[in-house]
Amino acid sequence: MDRVALRGLKARGHHGVFRREREEGQTFIVDLTLGLDVRPAAADDDLAKTVHYGIVAEEVVAVVQGEPVDLIETLAERIAQTCLKHEGVLEVEVCVHKPDAPITVPFDDVTVTITRSRV
Repeated sequence: MDRVALRGLKARGHHGVFRREREEGQTFIVDLTLGLDVRPAAADDDLAKTVHYGIVAEEVVAVVQGEPVDLIETLAERIAQTCLKHEGVLEVEVCVHKPDAPITVPFDDVTVTITRSRV
C-alpha cells in the first residue's frame, strides 16, 4: 500500500471536558497518513485517480473547527471517518496533537493516534 501524508494541519477547536476549553478553544494539530494505491494516478499523471490531499486537508480542518467533543479520541475518530469517505483511501492513520492541554506539569504535547481501514 502506498502512503500520502499530511503533517501539521492546524486548526482552532473547542474540544475538551473543561468549560474553559469549550469557551476559549485552543489549537489542535493533525497528522494524517492515507493508505491507497497511487499506481493508476502515477501511470496516467491524473489527479482524479488519487486522493486530492488539498480537499482532505480542508475537510479535516472543518472537523476540528466543527462540533465540539470532550475527547481527542472522538475527534480522531471523526477525522478518520472523514478521510475514509474518499474513494481509493483504504486506510488512514490519524494523530491528533493537543499541545495546550490543561495539564499542571511541564509537557511538550499530548497525542492520540488511531488507525482505521475500510476492511
